[in-house]
Amino acid sequence: MASERPKPVAQPPPAGDRPAKPGKSEYWRNLPHLQVEGKMIFLTFCTKDHLILPERVRTQVLRHCLHDHGSKIHIHGVVVMPDHVHMVFTPLWDTRGCSYTLAEITNGIKGASAHSINRMLGRKGSVWQDESFDRVLRCGEAVRAKVEYVCANPVRKGLCRNADEYPWLWREWVEGVAQPPPAGER
Repeated sequence: MASERPKPVAQPPPAGDRPAKPGKSEYWRNLPHLQVEGKMIFLTFCTKDHLILPERVRTQVLRHCLHDHGSKIHIHGVVVMPDHVHMVFTPLWDTRGCSYTLAEITNGIKGASAHSINRMLGRKGSVWQDESFDRVLRCGEAVRAKVEYVCANPVRKGLCRNADEYPWLWREWVEGVAQPPPAGER
């Protein structure tokens, strides 16, 4: 019998951190949402009613996306576009060996960022569409190629000439830190 691969466990949680919530490997809203333990996920979520996020808000959204890097998720890449976000990440396990769920991860990012966005823009109400698009990446899919494709989105949309010019993206092998520079330094 082949030996079981060790599960990547999150770094020891800070005091007061919560263990992973029990969840299902599949759930439905309007779209199916699947999660396979140890597999990478490609996630896209969009603003409600095509709300355009101002630049200062995109910086904050990127921070929210990176907040749980190393504790609940291992992020491979993120890009915050004017009206949507793309992420490629692998959910981690808590110290009990339970995987953090896609719903817990997505709700955390969307909920916290919505509060910040509304506060920054002096508005109320929903910021993100209820549904998100997610897909488990196949074993043969190269992570770096997927992240580079996602991070080329601003180039394809004419927002910059090359991905390195776009301030609201993060790739684990380029930026290599969990948080972007403070606002105004990019």
